[in-house]
Amino acid sequence: MKQRSLLSSKRTLAEMVDPSSGEAAAADYVELGERPSSPKSEKYQKVSVIPLVFLIFYEVSGGPFGVEDSVKAAGPLLALLGFLLVPFVWSVPEALITAELGTMFPENGGYVVWVSSALGPYWGFQQGWMKWLSGVIDNALYPVLFLDYLKSAIPALENGLPRTVAVLVLTVVLTYMSYRGLTIVGWVAIFLGVFSLLPFTFMGFIAIPRLNPATWFIMDLDKIDWTLYLNTLFWNLNYWDSISTLTGEVENPSKTLPKGLFYALLLVVFGYFFPLLVGTGAVPLNRELWTDGYFSNIAKMLGGVWLLTWVQAAAALSNMGMFLAEMSSDSFQLEGMASRGMLPELFAKRSRYGTPLVGILFSASGVILLSWLSFQEIIAAENFLYCFGMIMEFIAFVKLRIDRPAESRPYKIPVGTAGAILMCIPPTLLILVVLAIASFKVMVVSMVAVMIGLALEPCLRYSERKRWLKFTMNPDLYDLCSPYQ
Repeated sequence: MKQRSLLSSKRTLAEMVDPSSGEAAAADYVELGERPSSPKSEKYQKVSVIPLVFLIFYEVSGGPFGVEDSVKAAGPLLALLGFLLVPFVWSVPEALITAELGTMFPENGGYVVWVSSALGPYWGFQQGWMKWLSGVIDNALYPVLFLDYLKSAIPALENGLPRTVAVLVLTVVLTYMSYRGLTIVGWVAIFLGVFSLLPFTFMGFIAIPRLNPATWFIMDLDKIDWTLYLNTLFWNLNYWDSISTLTGEVENPSKTLPKGLFYALLLVVFGYFFPLLVGTGAVPLNRELWTDGYFSNIAKMLGGVWLLTWVQAAAALSNMGMFLAEMSSDSFQLEGMASRGMLPELFAKRSRYGTPLVGILFSASGVILLSWLSFQEIIAAENFLYCFGMIMEFIAFVKLRIDRPAESRPYKIPVGTAGAILMCIPPTLLILVVLAIASFKVMVVSMVAVMIGLALEPCLRYSERKRWLKFTMNPDLYDLCSPYQ
């Protein structure tokens, strides 16, 4: 019965996300003329559906590296259920909203444009500030994780000056790859994605004779670290909306974006659930050992040194892929904001490779400044700021449905206004839980960051009036104050 229910849910999701799967989505809006993607990016090579799938994969996941703490926090049963069911509570609504609003406003800037259109430019700027900052905080994690998977082979990278130098060098190299162009980043993401997931496929075949299904049902309610469990789930299943800041670089976004989100959703859930199923079922359970990097130990137990080496290499390269995807999203977001006059004109300047050079430099500087934070502090701070941004996205989604019901939506979720509100309730409740369990230190730091954003926008407007900085609005972009509002 459970299997039939899940298959039924998957078919429903496919119909909702893939515009070619039915007529429901097309029948719910009045066409007012589809807006083209960002005109400024037309002369640069566009991203097709396969690179887009892997860019989304790396924005959200990158593979099972980092999910080990869910077993330590709550045991095998809750870890498996979490990565199987929470996507329906969080990932599916966020991906659907991204598909609808991303095709409604197919330009770089993504969620900033959504919130600006619904709530005004001031709150659009706050959305951009919080999401950019949470993205930079998140990106500070990947060079650190890259070295964590290599330190067993190179002990000198564990701490001290060699580790600091390695973080800086790695950040510079990956930043340069981001500078060379989004198309290169997309195809690198495909290679890294396949390379990162293949060892777990081999691990699954090797583990079949050793599987003990009884281990999957172990749960001890008295020994659950709910803060670690929920933060781990939330961190590994969010950021579906990040791809929206690259929509102007996507080939035929009205069709490509929804398809890319759907296929990436399947890839992400499989990439988490299958390795957890193998790892918890094939080796004796010791929850204390399930920390970052434990899949390497499982690989050695099941396949020997060759599989251990492959998993470690896959983990290290996966962090490279996540860095590249996040850097692209963060920098193009700044370019999109500058094109709408929210940031100084220099952020809209592109390199000869079509990449926003100033945005990349700003984002890379933030990564270097924040790389001293611990793993858990990074996750908690990023989650806290991300939650604020998501609340505004949900409000913008519902408000645009109410205020602009006839606006062109090349992809539209086949629910009415009441359905749109109901769809946002479960993820909003999850957001409130994540905010409530944050430590006092994380709350203070995050609130200070929020207050900086509240003050920064008026300062930028003042500098614009004084002509200290030059701001320009791209005249080719869709007017958010259109008569259809």
